[in-house]
Amino acid sequence: MTEIGKKKTKPKMVNITINLPQIYDQNIQKLIKMKLVPSRSEAIRIALREFLHNEYKNLKLLGFFEDTM
Repeated sequence: MTEIGKKKTKPKMVNITINLPQIYDQNIQKLIKMKLVPSRSEAIRIALREFLHNEYKNLKLLGFFEDTM
C-alpha cells in the first residue's frame, strides 16, 4: 500500500503456474468450502507469506541478517 493521504493501490501481482499434489488441492478446496479462504490463489498466497516469514525469522536467528537496532 502507498503512504497515508495518497490513493491506496494494491501490490502488483504476477501470474505463475505451479503443480501441486492432488491432496493439497483437495485440502485447499475444503478450506474454501469452510469459507476460511476465498480462493485457491489466496490460500497459496497465505501459505507462501507464512513460509517466507518463518524462513526469514529462522535465518535471522542463525545470523544471516545483521540487526539494525
